[in-house]
Amino acid sequence: MTTEKLLIDKNYYQTFMESSENENPIKVLGELFNIEQQKEVADLSYLRFAQGEVYFRNKDYEAAIFKWENVNNELMPWALKNIADAHVALEFLEIAVEYYQTVKTDSVDLKTEVLLQLFSIYKQRGKFEMAANSIKHAVELNPDYPNVTDMARAFFEAQFDFSNAVELAAGEAIRTESLLWFDVLHSYVVQGDTVGMAPASFREVLMTLYSVNQDRFENLLAAIWRSCEQNDSSLEWLKEINHLLLEINPQPLHPWKKLTTLYQGTYDALMDGNRLIEDLSAYIPNHVTNWLKITTGSDAIAAASAVLTWNELYPKWLDETIVGEAERLMSHSRLHGVGMEDVFPVFDSIRKWAKSNELMLGMQEEWLIDELVDSNDFHMMITGTEAVGKSELVNKLLGREISNESTPATVLFKHADQTEIQGITDQEVRAITEQSDLEQIVEAEQPLISYNMPLPFLNNNMLTLIDTPAVNWEASGNALFTYLHLADGLLFVMDASSLQTYHEIELAIKIREQAPDLPIHFLLSDLQENDGHEVELDSLEKTTAWIHTYFPSSKVFVYRPLSNNDGEVEEITKFIQSMVQGYNSEDGIKHKILHFSKHLIQLLLEKRVEMENTLVETIKWNEDMAIKLDGAIHQLTDLQEEKVQDIKKNYRIIKDNVRQELLASIPNLLASCAKLVKEDSDFDNIHATLNDEMNKQIKNYLDDKALPNVTTATREWVTTSEEDFKDSQEYLDEMAESINQLESGEKLHLDCDFKVLDDWRRDIDRMTSGSVELEKINIIKSSASSQFIMKNADKLFGAIIKNKGMLQNKYKQFIQSKDYSNTAATITNTFMQQFEFFEKTLERDIKMFFANPHVVLNKAVEDKQQEIQANEQSLNKMRENPEVYTDPLTLFQLKIRQYEWIDRVPGTFRVSSKNVEYEH
Repeated sequence: MTTEKLLIDKNYYQTFMESSENENPIKVLGELFNIEQQKEVADLSYLRFAQGEVYFRNKDYEAAIFKWENVNNELMPWALKNIADAHVALEFLEIAVEYYQTVKTDSVDLKTEVLLQLFSIYKQRGKFEMAANSIKHAVELNPDYPNVTDMARAFFEAQFDFSNAVELAAGEAIRTESLLWFDVLHSYVVQGDTVGMAPASFREVLMTLYSVNQDRFENLLAAIWRSCEQNDSSLEWLKEINHLLLEINPQPLHPWKKLTTLYQGTYDALMDGNRLIEDLSAYIPNHVTNWLKITTGSDAIAAASAVLTWNELYPKWLDETIVGEAERLMSHSRLHGVGMEDVFPVFDSIRKWAKSNELMLGMQEEWLIDELVDSNDFHMMITGTEAVGKSELVNKLLGREISNESTPATVLFKHADQTEIQGITDQEVRAITEQSDLEQIVEAEQPLISYNMPLPFLNNNMLTLIDTPAVNWEASGNALFTYLHLADGLLFVMDASSLQTYHEIELAIKIREQAPDLPIHFLLSDLQENDGHEVELDSLEKTTAWIHTYFPSSKVFVYRPLSNNDGEVEEITKFIQSMVQGYNSEDGIKHKILHFSKHLIQLLLEKRVEMENTLVETIKWNEDMAIKLDGAIHQLTDLQEEKVQDIKKNYRIIKDNVRQELLASIPNLLASCAKLVKEDSDFDNIHATLNDEMNKQIKNYLDDKALPNVTTATREWVTTSEEDFKDSQEYLDEMAESINQLESGEKLHLDCDFKVLDDWRRDIDRMTSGSVELEKINIIKSSASSQFIMKNADKLFGAIIKNKGMLQNKYKQFIQSKDYSNTAATITNTFMQQFEFFEKTLERDIKMFFANPHVVLNKAVEDKQQEIQANEQSLNKMRENPEVYTDPLTLFQLKIRQYEWIDRVPGTFRVSSKNVEYEH
């Protein structure tokens, strides 16, 4: 046993017991202590250290501490550690920690023991962070120390401290290369304890494990991969793992099944259209390179096709060696087609992407797609250049008279238990119940009519017939080509006696160019009325030979529409059945989905351009409308100002006329009161009597004449104002109608507030109803001089004029000659006061009348400005980052191209400045 082991176990004292094993250690050590003490140069530290151990074992901790405190040799660090142990035994933990911390030593084991003791104390006292630091330090210092890593793992797991637990497991796995630790790390990953950790932190452990055990390597790598997929570090992990595999260069001799599946799944996720190609450039090259390296057998086809697909588009991304390997795999592998489970998700992703980007397909496109996906029938298209019995053939097959050569629409016939007829255009899918409905549908561009009804022949042969209008060979045949890729086979009806056969062959060749994989067969129609007048044999053979020159695998059938031969129907049936023979509905639907996927992508690219153009046009339109609306606001303001001036002017004229009438009439009325002075008047009180009478005359005048005149005039003014308001409303209605004719959205209503007129009528009634209430005015006694004269007139003139008549005349002259202008002004001002106040409110009221049109027009301008701003932002975003739109479509194209590689469909990508195009 080593000395350090003895010191750790406190068995150092046994070194003094070699010849006294059966004696009491205390006695033996005491005797040795006395002997040593008697020496001239005594060294008692070793014996004291040993005695301390014995006392400690006998739980005499104080004696032990006393002995260890007096150790002064190289054992002093161990003595200090033991003193701390004694204090732990005495439960003096604070003192123990202080002693542990004073231990200074070069001994790794002693340092480890101190750290473990501190770890135990900190854990006991609930200081878990300090405990973690202690145990981590111990592992770092001396990982091979007995149980230290197990203690650390148990502690970290108990504390749910998986950051340190993972670090411990990874470190120990790398250090020891023990599968046990790799398995521990794997369990942490599976439990989700590594979520959020940097992918780079797994690099070294994976490198180590690859050299130890490749099965475990794949298991751990797969677990980490799935964990990283659940958080934001998936792309960071992808970059890290691909760099790692490029460095490791794993050999395909190992069956990397899990890794292959992960590469396939991650590749599909990268291709979902949610990332830009510029971003993918950091991942795709290494990803497909590693994917191809690890795959074997049939699994390699997907990887190889991915390599070749990306190489067609970005040849500088991939190493020539890996491209060559992909080409070798594709050329030497057996034919591996893709299934519906592969192609349909891509097609569905394109549709979902279109909807998420607010790119709605037309109703006809949607209907065709649903028909494509939902039907397992063989879609047989029947077409021809002239009315050569095509409709008669269709009607014979259907067993009823439905098809008509003159119908300008493409008609689809399908068996169903219940009859349902639909008209499908780009704008709507309409149920057809009346002839008028059918007539409206066929007027649309490239209409499609769907007949679902009991049709036994179609049901028995699992057929859907597509009957196209007769195609002029000089025309492009748009309707035919629109629905061409819905067909699984084409029956081209030709006039056997026509001199234009070569034109029909040219059209058939053009059809084949549009749909190279579409089987095309020919039906030669003989329109002669009887069997004895048949087409010449050499002409028939010449036409058939001509057909087979360009279409060597096509079938040719001669048909007489006007024949009553029942056997001919059976022959036609067999001919059509031969066309359907060997048809695989899944393959047919799959290829059509691939075609429609490419068609849909092209349509979406066109819609992208259309969207940009629409935004430009919308912005220009809204700017023009904003200018028009702003002009309308100016017109409204001018109209309002005009009405304010006119209505106020009309009212002011009435008010001024009333004022002038009062100022002119009141003085005359007061002067006329002279007639009230009689010879027998009481001249002592004549001034009071006259004053009362004058006030009375004024009130009567105001009540009986002035007020009725004002009432009449103001009511007429309200009527005139109402006409002005109606004219204004009519003008604004015309303005709104003019604007609404230009706008397709919510209609403007510039309704004015006619309640203003009711308020005016109410105010006028209030001002003119009843009688005028005036305070009594001192008219005669309105000045000191007049009061003096009136009161003392008899005294002043009494001595001179004794005649009552003369006095009467003097009074009359005084009253008639008096200046009543101030009195008239006072009375007029009082009378006119409420009319003056009413005038001040007119401008406010008239503006209230026009308030709503102002609000509506200003809101319309504000809405236009907001629309312009929003559309400009959308347009700028679209122009600044066109890849946000085009890149997802390019990725969809790449996915489709990959499936075409797998299905051995030749083709290349052509890169344009705006988007990636595909051509056969």
